[in-house]
Amino acid sequence: MTIRGYFSNLDISWTNAAVALTAAVVSFIAIHGAVHLFRRRLDQLDDKRAHKPIVEVLRHTLARTSNLAILATSILIGVSMLDLPPPWDRRIGHLWFITLGAQFALYLHHAIDVTARRYFRVHGKGLEDDQVTVAHTLMIWALQWSVWTVFLLAMLSNLGINVTTFVASLGIGGVAVALAVQNILGDLFASLSIATDKPFEVGDAISVPEFSGTIEHVGLKTTRIRALSGEQIVIANAELLRKVVHNFKRQNTRRVQYALRINPATPHDLAAQLPERVGAIISAKDKVKLDHVTLTTMDQNYLEYDIVYNLTDANYGLYLQTQQAVLLETMQLLRELGISTAPRAQELLVQQPAANDGGARRPDGRATPQARPMH
Repeated sequence: MTIRGYFSNLDISWTNAAVALTAAVVSFIAIHGAVHLFRRRLDQLDDKRAHKPIVEVLRHTLARTSNLAILATSILIGVSMLDLPPPWDRRIGHLWFITLGAQFALYLHHAIDVTARRYFRVHGKGLEDDQVTVAHTLMIWALQWSVWTVFLLAMLSNLGINVTTFVASLGIGGVAVALAVQNILGDLFASLSIATDKPFEVGDAISVPEFSGTIEHVGLKTTRIRALSGEQIVIANAELLRKVVHNFKRQNTRRVQYALRINPATPHDLAAQLPERVGAIISAKDKVKLDHVTLTTMDQNYLEYDIVYNLTDANYGLYLQTQQAVLLETMQLLRELGISTAPRAQELLVQQPAANDGGARRPDGRATPQARPMH
């Protein structure tokens, strides 16, 4: 069959075909030119720091525009100008979906790669090189695989294929694999979580309920910590993330709270002087901000003062030196004021026989005791 005869069967005239061809050529030139101009505009905006992250991703993503996709889109635009009978209209719709969907998936594929690389370039400081590489690879692989899987399922569904069974098979297979390697995958994804969220980095001093130490290495499956007692502790990443981690390196200030107890027999005027005098001792120290010195408890055993101050520098050595100086000067102050920190004297009653009891005896034959106070 000749082309003319084929067009005759489709009820397409030469004029209609020429219009479609012209539309396809014009569309190709217009789309290709628009993409080129847009990329040049993004190159000019790349120097503006405020928009640099978005511009960088868009510029590298548009660089993946497929000329084949532009050509296919132009042809489809031209074919859409033809007066095609059924079922060609439905088939052209399928081709539109495949062409645009494939190009969009390609854009997402490359955008994920560019975004992940930029993220780890900016936020990957302090992480191990192998951790950054694997975390980057895992993230890209998972997201890109998801993009193309969704596109494939959507394309098959658009073509009229029932993908329900296929989706169920993927789900069952995924569950089986996950159950088989759940511990390994748990540690790998925990490593990815540490790389992205960065709850701690190499060199940070941390504390968990069981131990305290300094991070030496964050690997793919385990984290190695040098304990305060000197030994190295190796713990799985997933297990470490399940604990409450105190990161002391990121501590900007240190709050110090302790109690001072004095004898309850202390005179009122001396007890009233103590908060101001102790507060003056604390305020005189460097990098210290006094919160309060307050009498909070009074009973028969002691008077208790609650003392709180804040160090503007969280250095542990500075904390020890400051607290020692405060305690020593407080001891000197108490000695000068004549205030005792001993608790109230206790009275003990001891039973002994009275002098005129007439030798009274208990049923067991022992003498009956009599109470007397002892201090």
